[in-house]
Amino acid sequence: MEFSKIISVAGKPGLFHAISQTKSGFIVESLMDKKRFPIPSTNNVSLLENIAIYTYEEEVPLLTVFKSMYEKTAGKEAISHKESSQKLTAYFSEILPGYDEERVYTSNIKKVIQWYNLLVTSGVDFSTIEASKENTEEV
Repeated sequence: MEFSKIISVAGKPGLFHAISQTKSGFIVESLMDKKRFPIPSTNNVSLLENIAIYTYEEEVPLLTVFKSMYEKTAGKEAISHKESSQKLTAYFSEILPGYDEERVYTSNIKKVIQWYNLLVTSGVDFSTIEASKENTEEV
């Protein structure tokens, strides 16, 4: 599974692997239950490789955050995204020191941790993924 083809769809839980593109949208496969279905082009779709996290110095690509989490957890799942806000922010501070606490909300941290755990459960090996040189959107 290519990291460059993993997407988030607004209004739908979990992550999806883009299988193919149609003239009216995408055919995707859910990483949670492996079901395939169409996503119309009217839905808001974000490629994970285009998402970045604000820090005080720069914007860090989500893949870099995932790789840091992968190293810290030795390839296993991170803490649950259902932990308390204090635990989540403390954990995220270890993963990404200097993240912008005013622009990165607890809900963003929960989503990043939930996505990471889903990707690890799906068998993604972050130690072998290389980042592409594309623009990123901020979280």
